[in-house]
Amino acid sequence: MKNNLRYIVFLWICVFSSDAALGQSESKMSLATCVSIAIKNNPGLRRSELELARNEVNYRQARYNRLPTLNGNISHNYSEGRSINSTTNQFVDNNLFIGAQSLSLSMPVFNGFRVLHDIRSKASARQAGKFEFESAINELRLDVIEAYIFVLTSRDMLEQAQNQLAVTEESLHRASVMQREGAINPGDFYDIEGQASTERNILETTKQDLYTSEARLAGLMYISPDELPELEPLPLPSEATSLSNAALYEQALLVLPDFKGFKNRIDEAEHNVKVAKSAFYPSLSLNANIQAPYSSVDAMGYNYWQQIRNYPSKGIGLTLQIPIFNQMVVRSQVKLARIDLEQARWNKKVQENLVREETAKTVFNLSTLKQNVGNLKKQERSYEEAFRIAQVHFDAGNSNSVLFLTAKTKLDNARNQLLIKQYEWLFQKYINDYYSGLLEL
Repeated sequence: MKNNLRYIVFLWICVFSSDAALGQSESKMSLATCVSIAIKNNPGLRRSELELARNEVNYRQARYNRLPTLNGNISHNYSEGRSINSTTNQFVDNNLFIGAQSLSLSMPVFNGFRVLHDIRSKASARQAGKFEFESAINELRLDVIEAYIFVLTSRDMLEQAQNQLAVTEESLHRASVMQREGAINPGDFYDIEGQASTERNILETTKQDLYTSEARLAGLMYISPDELPELEPLPLPSEATSLSNAALYEQALLVLPDFKGFKNRIDEAEHNVKVAKSAFYPSLSLNANIQAPYSSVDAMGYNYWQQIRNYPSKGIGLTLQIPIFNQMVVRSQVKLARIDLEQARWNKKVQENLVREETAKTVFNLSTLKQNVGNLKKQERSYEEAFRIAQVHFDAGNSNSVLFLTAKTKLDNARNQLLIKQYEWLFQKYINDYYSGLLEL
């Protein structure tokens, strides 16, 4: 019975511990969740979505422009004295009401293919807007990744600063005991005491850096810094491979939505040139109308609806408009459209050069940071052993505070630099994945 009771208590403790661990794990926020919240809450992206809706409306309207226009018109007037009876076209001296009802239809037959090129222009603008929206999302992703890594860096740096201060305070406590017993040089004691004050200041500065990093990440997510929970750690890379400069650049041109958007913007500008040129051509339109007059003094005594049925007038015709001289407006519009086309092409060239530079830096940084991390790991091991030896000699009274603190400072700096470089390497890996199309967040 007693064994069964112990078994039940053991199971209860295990379940409770696992639930607590699960709750603690769930309270941490992952990088993917931060990115998702930032994309959802970002007002700039919501504004860009409105621009996408605008592009869609413009495209649909360009297609609707192929349809004919149909308009109705009703007019009624009161006349006193001598006037014309609209149903008989004769002069009358009576006071009367006259009116007219009409329907008019107009349909473009030919306008220099203006409607066709306008549809293609708006279609390219719509597609370009989608790629530009995707590019804005990618830029936000990179900003969140960078801010997330800064927070992790600051938190780990804070933990290291606390550990480093704890080692110094332990040495200070031991030195204070030795000072009371007269077993230590007073200069060594005050040297260690000063080092402890310096590390306390470093600890406060690190807390400030952490708050700044958290505030930036919370700002990108559009939440209060107080609402930012604990972040899930990211695995630091042990190995990272990259394409060559040229290969990564060519891959970036293929996968980045920016360049797909540039291509569509160039297509849009080319069609806009054709839209402007269409004004040089004559335009032909088909027109049709039906109308019926009304008069309150009708010779046949018909009422309103009888007059509409008995006096209809129908017509159909073609209208040809030939541009001869229009103050050089069309010529200027064509020149401006060509300037817009050249600007779109140069925008693409400028971005290509920027991406070429950034991909080359990414490849170089990945290789350099890999070497830095490897060297710093070796340096940390060496300084760790040097500090151990210096501490043994200092505790035994065979050394002084200068040698002890020098060894400690070297070890602390090596650990700090190793931590920073590891996170820099991680961020460069994310950038490499972004340019190679492997970033999945």
